Amino acid sequence: MHDIRMIRDNPAAFDAALARRGVAPVSSEILAADDARRTAIGAAEAAQAARNAASKDVGAAKARGDDAEFERLRALVAAKKDEIAAMEAAASEASDRLTALLEVLPNLPHDDVPSGADETENVEAHRWGTPRNFAFAPREHYLLDAAENHMDFATAGTISGARFVVLKGAIARLHRALAQFMLDTHINENGLTEVNAPVLVRRETMYGTGQLPKFAEDSYETTNGWWLIPTSEVTLTSIPTATLGASGALDGADLPIRMTAHSLCFRSEAGSAGKDTAGMLRQHQFEKVEMVSLTRPEDSRAELDRMTACAEGILQKLDLPYRTLVLCTGDMGFGAARTHDIEVWLPGQNSYREISSCSVCDAFQARRMNARFRRADGEKPEFVHTLNGSGLAVGRCLIAVLENYQNEDGSVTIPEVLRRYMGDKTQITAAGELA
Repeated sequence: MHDIRMIRDNPAAFDAALARRGVAPVSSEILAADDARRTAIGAAEAAQAARNAASKDVGAAKARGDDAEFERLRALVAAKKDEIAAMEAAASEASDRLTALLEVLPNLPHDDVPSGADETENVEAHRWGTPRNFAFAPREHYLLDAAENHMDFATAGTISGARFVVLKGAIARLHRALAQFMLDTHINENGLTEVNAPVLVRRETMYGTGQLPKFAEDSYETTNGWWLIPTSEVTLTSIPTATLGASGALDGADLPIRMTAHSLCFRSEAGSAGKDTAGMLRQHQFEKVEMVSLTRPEDSRAELDRMTACAEGILQKLDLPYRTLVLCTGDMGFGAARTHDIEVWLPGQNSYREISSCSVCDAFQARRMNARFRRADGEKPEFVHTLNGSGLAVGRCLIAVLENYQNEDGSVTIPEVLRRYMGDKTQITAAGELA
């Protein structure tokens, strides 16, 4: 959510920043709605003050025995009650109109975010690793002998439909090993606190991180009003301030708060018909190890670099080549002020594909969920800055391992850092067995 005071003070700058994200000028409409809201609130407050004054006069008239004045004032107070209710309803409607305008507008990009219309204008920051020079034509993950019958799309299609998969045997174990390896690294080396949180959340929780109302079609709502999370960013970001109450604030000494979680994630993939239909690159249900940080405003940009390095470190330990991009304004997510995407090399596709996206949201999410902190006792609360990043997408990491570590005979070599999670085995044979 945007700060209305900033829009009042700098409407031209607000429109210019949104224009970089392809949004037409909207400040005049917002300020008109804000004026209507403030006028309505002022009228309601003035009417309430008049009613309060009349109420005091009622008591005074009764005390001095002036029955006629008492009755007149009592009727006036009663009439004011209905008038005030109507005015308060008008003020509430005006506030709702302003909120409806603000809540669908994306976050403002940092000044140094490259301008661009779409992913073709993202800027590569750096690369790591050299793609393997295969002596044979590398295959995509779902075509590997080692994955045959252990990556079962047919059965998943029968029980669930398209964009689902059943993993079995050594492939399922490798998938689990990757998640465990990521968690262990983030906890033991990167200083993140592990959290196990619900995957069903209230509408208000989805709203707080910007998933609703604009992107309702991208997620799944249950018949009783819960929502399945598209990422554990939703729950992790909400946890630190969930029990503080409207007037509560975090202790600034406790920042930064850094968390990680391994969870199921659910996305409808609305608008992705025909994209990545083969294999398990784009699924309705998948797993991610997520990273979330809450920081002081002055620390958030450095925290984004730190978070990006944590995600990159997983790929480095797995010896998987990747490149890191700074997303342009036209390709960033709704709540992001700056985003670093990490794309892993997939030899089966002969291309880099996204495996992590790390974003700083500044106070955009915090303002929606009223997540604040105090620098010291007695000081005015400030909004925290929130960050989130994949550390990593587990299924996509499985794809990358299978494709980069495939052998000509159809087997897959197990990366050294994963072997302790795989019973010290070194290979998944062409028949799909551990050896």
